[in-house]
Amino acid sequence: MSPRKIVLRFGPEISDKPVIYRLVKDYDLIINIVKANVNPQKEGIMVLEITGDNYDRGINYLREQGVAVQALTHEVVRNESRCTMCGACTAICPTGALYIKRPGMEVRFDSDNCVVCQLCVKACPVRAMEVKL
Repeated sequence: MSPRKIVLRFGPEISDKPVIYRLVKDYDLIINIVKANVNPQKEGIMVLEITGDNYDRGINYLREQGVAVQALTHEVVRNESRCTMCGACTAICPTGALYIKRPGMEVRFDSDNCVVCQLCVKACPVRAMEVKL
């Protein structure tokens, strides 16, 4: 079973509760935290890859706890004909999905590592990075 990517949004009232621990312990799910910004008493966001037979039960648990769950259905793609290989996107990419391949200094994009944060879309001066719905 391949991992599913989801975005979780926590409100301040539940940001200090062990909801991810419960997903692992109670629902036997394998969790890969791709990106997270969660602080006690503040709103938070987390991007996860989840694998396991109890996926649906785990997602229902999250929703019962008040966590907003959204599937990553958008995709970032690179328009090869527009890209000038400037590398501006590689400096901003938090997961390394965009990187420079040496020695040719070519910008490469590994979509499997992309968490659709869209920072590259904003950083690209020629708009070669696009969001595909």
